[in-house]
Amino acid sequence: MDITKEIFGETDQQSVYAFTMKNDHGMEITCLNYGCIITKILAPDSEGRLENVVLGFDSLEEYRNHSPYFGAVVGRVAGRIKGGSFIIEGRNYVLPKNENGNHLHGGFKGFNNVIWEAKVLEKENEGSVQFTYLSPDGEEGYPGNVQISVTYTLTNTNELVISYKGKSDQKTLLNLTNHTYFNLSGNLRRKITDHSLKIKSDSILELNEQLLPTGEIKSVEGTPFNFQHARIVRDGIESDHPQILLAGNGYDHPFLLNTNHDKEIVLWDEESGRSLTIETDEPGVVLYTGNQLDGHFKIRGVLSNPHLGLCLETQGLPDAIHHPHFPSIILDKDEQYSSVTTYQFGTL
Repeated sequence: MDITKEIFGETDQQSVYAFTMKNDHGMEITCLNYGCIITKILAPDSEGRLENVVLGFDSLEEYRNHSPYFGAVVGRVAGRIKGGSFIIEGRNYVLPKNENGNHLHGGFKGFNNVIWEAKVLEKENEGSVQFTYLSPDGEEGYPGNVQISVTYTLTNTNELVISYKGKSDQKTLLNLTNHTYFNLSGNLRRKITDHSLKIKSDSILELNEQLLPTGEIKSVEGTPFNFQHARIVRDGIESDHPQILLAGNGYDHPFLLNTNHDKEIVLWDEESGRSLTIETDEPGVVLYTGNQLDGHFKIRGVLSNPHLGLCLETQGLPDAIHHPHFPSIILDKDEQYSSVTTYQFGTL
């Protein structure tokens, strides 16, 4: 296992570093101490060819100017919070409204836009980069001083493990995820429309016109949201299902997982032979098929367009604070927040 560190850029008079972990089989993961951004994952295809399977940039300026959360950790709360406010113990907390009158992915200064402390950890068959950040009381309107750690670990079995931990000195909200856009074709050779996907989920959250959960939990049976048996992503994107049209001709929906750490999410690309198996202890995963990507910037020479990548954001359910029947995302004072998601890269 080899881990290197190099300067990636500078912001607010602070250096941004890129850390590259390379395992004994040549698989590489590069991540930044800015936003915990994963910029590259070089994974083998069925012929052993290593190519990048995530969307990202080669400069900090591009991340700051164009990135729709490429590869970043988002928080304090992933997803949307209706009206940019919530109530805990009778007190109303007002958050920045950074999308259509709602609060999205932690606000203007979410975890994706801050410098994290970074430490390299090495063991015999794995290497890790541990990022830590103290989010002060009142940051983006949230209560509590929250100490966060996010650890990326690459193993010699071509597995990426993301471990999240957090603790607050006040009752607050916390719901973290990683917002990597995957494309298993390699080096953005093709869109993700012909990727196959399987999700062990029999229900989704219905969304309204602002892409906020209505509170209704809908069965996937007989709909383009039924991934209990593998299906081509294109099938749903090209359907006329009202929820698909609502999200901009694609998916942007939370799926409730039936099981955990049981190969509950599997994505693969038949042509390259690459596969990705995701396991998590979170109750849900948001499938987003890059519907809002447009052509006003390039991603390493490739014009950004809808469906160039897809996200599988393991997390608590969006806007859970306004829906008591959803699993709670409230973190009590001195309670330990902990979440683990693994990404196993393989071949068919």
